[in-house]
Amino acid sequence: MRGNIAQLMQQAQAMQESMQRAQNELGNVEVVGQAGGGMVEVTLTGRMECRKVRIDPTTVSDVEMLEDLLAAAMNDAVNKANAAAQERMSAATQGMGLPTGMKLPF
Repeated sequence: MRGNIAQLMQQAQAMQESMQRAQNELGNVEVVGQAGGGMVEVTLTGRMECRKVRIDPTTVSDVEMLEDLLAAAMNDAVNKANAAAQERMSAATQGMGLPTGMKLPF
């Protein structure tokens, strides 16, 4: 029994270290969300930090369209950043025997 607890503690520590590495990597990952066929682009890190916004000058004349494109590009970038985060966290917890579909951190 004692050996099982020690093994469980080692697995928990290894998982924590893997997750920390994955979270650190996410700070270096950049994703680009686009809208309007590339008229607006938003660059986010895997930690959801906005790095850059690029707007095609031709969209500036229609402010309402620009607002819609900016929101769409932001949503696209957020979806891509979430996918990158999920991929990294799945890799970090692979082989740990966690239930399928369990998202971390809790």
